Amino acid sequence: MAKRGGFPGGGMPGNMANLMKQAQKMQRQMEEQAKEMETKEFSATAGGGAVEVTVSGSKKILKVKLDEEVVDPDDVEMLEDLLVAAVNEALEKVDAETTSAVSKFTGGMGGGMPGLF
Repeated sequence: MAKRGGFPGGGMPGNMANLMKQAQKMQRQMEEQAKEMETKEFSATAGGGAVEVTVSGSKKILKVKLDEEVVDPDDVEMLEDLLVAAVNEALEKVDAETTSAVSKFTGGMGGGMPGLF
């Protein structure tokens, strides 16, 4: 009578054990990459450099720098638009760096580990 389920000795076959080790190694590398991303800073400008925004890799705004010439009480909308443009560009840089980092692990096939980046 044949045994049902499992493998002789109760362990995983060699290929499966190697695959699990590789997956764990890749997960550790991705976690390290995520921690590294959090320490990076990404800056972007708008209005020819009149507005500069710096964000962290975890998408927190760290710094906003404004030239005096863009602080016009009669044209607040222009300043608001410049801030939005600079913030969006900085966040796009974070996303591009994150995508690049993840593709190193996934071979450019997308995917990855949700919530890690």
